[in-house]
Amino acid sequence: MHCFGGGATAAGKGLAVTLAMAAGPPPPLEPSPLPAFPEEGFADKFLRKTRENPLVPLGCLCTVSVLVYGIICFKKGNTRRSQLMMRARVIAQGCTFAALLGGMAATAFKSRQ
Repeated sequence: MHCFGGGATAAGKGLAVTLAMAAGPPPPLEPSPLPAFPEEGFADKFLRKTRENPLVPLGCLCTVSVLVYGIICFKKGNTRRSQLMMRARVIAQGCTFAALLGGMAATAFKSRQ
């Protein structure tokens, strides 16, 4: 008993695909060329990336600022403020990550057009 309908025709299609594949080697894969950037140092690359997606460095700066302030509050013994700052840090990290994903999506969308 066959599970597939039309048993003989399915085998014939498989045979045709196999013969077509055996007709010759596949064409060589040619990767699409990567965009060429001139040699750039760290500062030049940082500035270029910041211009492409300015929200990511801003989010990183906010995250670090909240983290440092939270640590200072913890050292001073203000645990309530310290806990609030750690929660704010998590929110800032989430916003930074969302900005990173948004920037990547925008770059991918631009490259398709």
